[in-house]
Amino acid sequence: MKLILTQEVTGLGGAGDVVEVKDGYGRNYLVPQGLATSWTRGGEKQVTQIKRARSKREVRDRDHAMEIKATLESAPIVISARAGSEGRLFGSVTVTDIAEAIRVVDVDKRKIVLSAPIKVAGKHTVAVRLLPDVVAEVILDIRGKKN
Repeated sequence: MKLILTQEVTGLGGAGDVVEVKDGYGRNYLVPQGLATSWTRGGEKQVTQIKRARSKREVRDRDHAMEIKATLESAPIVISARAGSEGRLFGSVTVTDIAEAIRVVDVDKRKIVLSAPIKVAGKHTVAVRLLPDVVAEVILDIRGKKN
């Protein structure tokens, strides 16, 4: 089955790539999840639009990735969240919260790697995978505010 990826799929390709996958994988996972659309001859325009949007968000090269890494690692990112008296959060800090808190550069939330949900106030380290070999270690300062 030939598909056009609309988002990055680990181990398969990035947005705008035309890939050949097994029928079941495409029909039962990629298309229903919105990760891909079926390939048609008229889909070439769609591919160019997706690739154009992807190039705006993407890290240009290794030097650009190193600049972003230095910017992200320069200072801790402060996030305020509701917490109880012992510093335990009501809910957890998600990848979306982290992506919104990083205002210095535009980081795609799919590049942020959380090993476990953050449910306690304090300092935490989170990885941001800019390129396969360039990973920024971002320090988060989660401050619990009492309500």
